[in-house]
Amino acid sequence: MAERPGDRPEAPVVSLAEKRHQHVDDPLTAGRELVHVPTTEKAMAPDDDPRLGDVDEWGRSERMRGLVRKAFDPVYRHYFRAEWEGLEHIPTDGGALLVANHAGAVPSDAPVIMHGIETELERPVYGLADNFFRKIPVVGTLWSRAGGLPAHPDNAYRLLNGQGQLVLVFPEGVKGTSKTIGNRYKLARFGRGGFVEIAMRAGVPIIPIAVMGNEEANPILWRLPGAKMLGVPYLPVTPQSLVLGPLGTLVPLPAKFKLRVLPPVTFDVPPSQHRYSRTRIMDGSQEIQGKIQEALYEMAAERRNWWGG
Repeated sequence: MAERPGDRPEAPVVSLAEKRHQHVDDPLTAGRELVHVPTTEKAMAPDDDPRLGDVDEWGRSERMRGLVRKAFDPVYRHYFRAEWEGLEHIPTDGGALLVANHAGAVPSDAPVIMHGIETELERPVYGLADNFFRKIPVVGTLWSRAGGLPAHPDNAYRLLNGQGQLVLVFPEGVKGTSKTIGNRYKLARFGRGGFVEIAMRAGVPIIPIAVMGNEEANPILWRLPGAKMLGVPYLPVTPQSLVLGPLGTLVPLPAKFKLRVLPPVTFDVPPSQHRYSRTRIMDGSQEIQGKIQEALYEMAAERRNWWGG
């Protein structure tokens, strides 16, 4: 592997209040935007558990989550027919960073993963995503109330280290969701490894998850030009949009979802350091990407068809 450049000079600490809603092109670019991560956060007290209240500090509404859960459960079980393998690799308590592949014009993978884990393991999952998806009507509101928040290292660190939560991140970002169907299940580069550095800082394992079905649920046939002029990352053309118009993109196809949770990956480094070796971070990122890609190849070889799995 080619040698990576060293760390950039340290930048001033940026507060959560200033940065939590900022758009970040490369999710979790820790060590570049946020060099020093506070280590004084206390674990959540029992009364602060988001499962007990209505709305927590992140905007997750347990009441809304309950309504969404009831509405989405038939979709999860009967429309997507989600099937899990390896759920025992996800810890029943303590923080862990869930890392998955990402795809689809309007991705269905995040709600499927979050709903599945919350249903099967009875643990809340907080999902980090690009701010673009928070701006989509209805989708953005539901995403926020269900536990979604901007992909920023401040958010991830506090949830993992201070509150011992499960955090879901998609390192491919928009590069994954903008892929056309011809490139399905070929992972885009996992950014600059910011998610690995966050796991190192927080002292938590990374749980890789390979997801099959997201590419077929909302496949992109091709992309239209002019996205930047409209302030969006891409303009997808999907089979649904050809039949139903632009809003058809919001309607996923009934592809069967199969999800494989891989064994945890841990890093033998002390937590809460100000910086870590860029080579070690990039090696870790490539290791995680390689594990997910290998699992996807295996799952694709076993898949009979898009709809029946």
